[in-house]
Amino acid sequence: MPVRNTFKRFFQLEAAGGLLLIAAAALALVINNSPLSWLYNGLLDVPVVAQIGALKIAKPLLLWINDGLMALFFLLIGLEVKREVLQGHLSRPSQIVLPGAAAIGGMVIPALFFWALNKDNPAAMSGWAIPMATDIAFALGVLALLGKRVPVSLKLFLMTLAIIDDLGAIIVIALFYSGELSNLSLAIAAASLIALISMNRLGVVKLAPYLLVGLVLWVCVLKSGVHATLAGVILAFCIPLKTPKDVPAPLQQLEHALHPWVAYAILPLFAFANAGVSLAGVSLESFTHPVPMGIALGLLMGKMLGVFGLTWLAVKAGLAALPAGANWGQVLGVSILCGIGFTMSLFVGSLAFVPGQSEFAGMDRMGILTGSILAALIGYAITAVSSPRSTHPHI
Repeated sequence: MPVRNTFKRFFQLEAAGGLLLIAAAALALVINNSPLSWLYNGLLDVPVVAQIGALKIAKPLLLWINDGLMALFFLLIGLEVKREVLQGHLSRPSQIVLPGAAAIGGMVIPALFFWALNKDNPAAMSGWAIPMATDIAFALGVLALLGKRVPVSLKLFLMTLAIIDDLGAIIVIALFYSGELSNLSLAIAAASLIALISMNRLGVVKLAPYLLVGLVLWVCVLKSGVHATLAGVILAFCIPLKTPKDVPAPLQQLEHALHPWVAYAILPLFAFANAGVSLAGVSLESFTHPVPMGIALGLLMGKMLGVFGLTWLAVKAGLAALPAGANWGQVLGVSILCGIGFTMSLFVGSLAFVPGQSEFAGMDRMGILTGSILAALIGYAITAVSSPRSTHPHI
């Protein structure tokens, strides 16, 4: 499939999925702040058990969504990253410089905003990584509202930046948000990884063996103390992209099969399950607390300063050029849109402030929703004002 058609399909799915995300999050907020809140919370607390012999996995529905379905989301991210590195927009160093610099700025500066407001509270500091994330589906969904007024190169810049951002989030989760480790589970997970790599090196091109071993890997990682969603990324990196002539690439087959399910079902369901913040008792003080304030400012101001600032420095230093057909106003608007953290921020927040265990549980969601909504509105407005009415080549 030509690169342009691949990007066109990717953008259309992400944009439509982003709009569905907005609807799912809004529905969760409405239901959890209505007389039906008991139904919303009761549904997420429903115990779900899977057992084969002595192997038993028992979790409430919310954690099956966050640990199970989101592993498929991370599997898709891993597939996209591998394809982009080997054949796509991350395959040449010159293509990585601008979005790479922007992504680094967009991760470091938001974390510094959170640190500045919470450095005196060790318990709160576990949430430092929450404002680092960019929700690619949500951001592309907002950008899609401007249609042909936005050049393809700017959409590609945002997509590449967000993919690098996702890769950074994966590394952060692996290093900083793992629990106590089980040596037995880790050993079996390592054996599964060796099996996956061996199949790749031996030229196995059927998907079924990879998915079967990948399921074993997911269970072992889940039981090991390392976050289970990382199994999806590990599996993705082991699935072959290069195959003999006339043999469909397993990686592309799985990516095309997963993408609609992730965009239209898994991410909206995750948003619905995690965005239902109860506004009961919420006051101005609730938003000015250092935790939600640090997250909101990190997403809104930190992302803008980090993404735009590093982009400006890279261009002025002659290391890269602005996306073709884009102007600085549009780049500023997109930099603010990167402050839509939402999916990944909510996910990291669920690891940093575990409900029932952390006094800050729930506060993170207020900060995420506030920062993300403001970033969406302001980013859209600035991009719209900066975008000419004349049309660009569309995708």
